[in-house]
Amino acid sequence: MSEIIRITDSAQDYLAELLEKQNVEGIAVRIFITQPGTPYAETCLAYCRPGEEEPSDERLELEKITALIDKNSIAFLEEAVVDFNADRMGGQLTIKAPNAKMPKVNADSPIEDRVNYILYSEINPGLAAHGGEIKLVELTADQVAVLAFGGGCQGCAAVDLTLKEGVEKTLMERIPELAGIRDVTDHTDTTNAYYR
Repeated sequence: MSEIIRITDSAQDYLAELLEKQNVEGIAVRIFITQPGTPYAETCLAYCRPGEEEPSDERLELEKITALIDKNSIAFLEEAVVDFNADRMGGQLTIKAPNAKMPKVNADSPIEDRVNYILYSEINPGLAAHGGEIKLVELTADQVAVLAFGGGCQGCAAVDLTLKEGVEKTLMERIPELAGIRDVTDHTDTTNAYYR
């Protein structure tokens, strides 16, 4: 686990100081990536009080701090480095995660990650020519992918065809666990529409 993400000594010192100020026994740092494997991936560090961690988190006991790593983020945190550079203004904590935006998705990945991967790697590049894109808004409890069409897709007259023939067909074929697709976009707003 220690080779997946490197937290430098200076970053550990800085984080240990921050954790101490929280005055909570057993508090740790939790590291996770939102929207992993997509261009919008962001690496996040958060305080994690005892009991707030996920049961599947990987525990990283370091010399000065404890870090909890979100299980679904591990593949995207390979070669990541958390560092702290002191300067006259106090300093800055930096997180470099070169693989955060890389698609590392397989059949065991959560459905959300697989939907995002197909949207960003296969579907959106085709829609980009029309200035459009599709984002996953949420995955409902009954496994329905709720999508939002943006850019040139919003209000586009061909959106039903695109949704049914292209997007839904592709996602349902590739991710058999999906129960369906729902579109939450307001298509009455035709401001940027490609076809009106």
